[in-house]
Amino acid sequence: MGTYERFLSAEIPASGGRLDRFWTTRDLHGLAQENLCDCQLIVVSNREPYVHQYTGDRIECIQPASGLAAAIDPIMRAAGGTWIAHGGGNADRRTVDHTGRIAVPPESPRYSLRRVWLTQSQENGYYYGLANEGLWPLCHIAFTRPVFRPEDWQHYREVNELFAEAVLEEAGPKRTLVFIQDYHFALLPRILKNRNPSLILAQFWHIPWPNREVFRACPWGEELLDGMLGNDLLGFHLPYHCQNFLDTVDRTIEAKVDQETSAVTRGGKVTLVRSFPISIDFERHASLAATDAVDREMERWRRQLGLGDQFVGIGLDRIDYTKGIPERFRAVDRFLEQNPEYHGRLVFVQVGVPSRGRIPRYKALGEEISALADEINWKWSTGSWRPIILIREHLGPIQMMALHRLAHFCFVSSLHDGMNLVAKEFVASRFDEDGVLVLSRFTGAARELADAVLVNPFSLEEAASAIQRALEMAPEDRRKRMQRMRETVARHNIYWWAGKVLSALVSIETPAPLEQWEAAVL
Repeated sequence: MGTYERFLSAEIPASGGRLDRFWTTRDLHGLAQENLCDCQLIVVSNREPYVHQYTGDRIECIQPASGLAAAIDPIMRAAGGTWIAHGGGNADRRTVDHTGRIAVPPESPRYSLRRVWLTQSQENGYYYGLANEGLWPLCHIAFTRPVFRPEDWQHYREVNELFAEAVLEEAGPKRTLVFIQDYHFALLPRILKNRNPSLILAQFWHIPWPNREVFRACPWGEELLDGMLGNDLLGFHLPYHCQNFLDTVDRTIEAKVDQETSAVTRGGKVTLVRSFPISIDFERHASLAATDAVDREMERWRRQLGLGDQFVGIGLDRIDYTKGIPERFRAVDRFLEQNPEYHGRLVFVQVGVPSRGRIPRYKALGEEISALADEINWKWSTGSWRPIILIREHLGPIQMMALHRLAHFCFVSSLHDGMNLVAKEFVASRFDEDGVLVLSRFTGAARELADAVLVNPFSLEEAASAIQRALEMAPEDRRKRMQRMRETVARHNIYWWAGKVLSALVSIETPAPLEQWEAAVL
């Protein structure tokens, strides 16, 4: 049986409803070898998978706190190729060759990272401006008003042109598949298709897509949509996001939208629109979580946080208004108000990774979170106990997994999220089949992880009740729920996701029998 056929059969359960095996890096490598043997792979993203920074006089290579980078890196390790990204580390220029390239990962190079350099004004306008003050709030229903500045739009166009030049240079005359990531590059597909029609273009939009009425607020909506329709394949997390996109195109620009096949034709070119719920490298994550290094880190956390026999809740997020951190803190406050027997017995550890601090809304959010934590701690603290511990720093994988394993529950309270990989990482860490995931209904992950305690984070009473339910859930119920969630994440892992995307692209180039097409991409 070939790799393509194994992929199509990988979801067939064995006896008892469980799966004998899951999609692995070897399967993805085989699929890539069979179907990309004469085709090079180029990935494009704003954030790079490895950043070089000065630590004193020493240069350190770190992996940034990025769900996107964590998801795509295993694919590149398996398939090889070139990853083009913005070089934002203060030592990035010192570590590349004269062409801007460096082999990564540093410990065992598997692919090439090419860095694109931006001026400060380009970064401010394209990234902090149009992408994160304009498109980010436009696409997330978090009730933050988007900001659209003409000068930001100009920088956004400039940077998309810069990345197009890098892609075309890397592609050369070779047959090339370009996999574009996220909302930073809505214009890039059309630029590339116009200059090299032979490129195979796919883009994955990692955040939600708004409904057509919301999208109308964007002053440059028609150009953005035209740019995205330069793709051969356009992916979103959920069918709901796909439908929103199709409706937006249908009401905004001149194009033929086929709802039955989920495809758009513009200027004679067809773009397929498909849902691909992204995931993580479950096996690698779970194996690392079970190591002695994580055990030692758990003990270090216990000493640092002064933990005894208290219940531990955790929140692990970038400091972003879509993540619902203030709502989470207020839920803890309400829970303590309603359940005085838990005073001194519950510690909630919130890791808040600083993010986009140059944007006023993010700076204000950071101040709000700190003030709210201080207020709740002042209200409830007794002796050495304080209910909320706020850690504002980036933590490495070992540190994060140790917190996963220490926690009685993990609270993901996003107000709106395309997927949310924190939820899946928590589940993957719990090889002990214990712990409770409290998960916002407004995450893409809620569609897959139905055994979590699902919650509306806007409802203070519901969120506080979810904490109580998590703490008082019977051990057997916790175990069964975690077992089912772990099987879901293991089955629908990052290699499965990548295989779905690649199989869809292969089907575009070489039509498969109808039943294979349906199984692979629908």
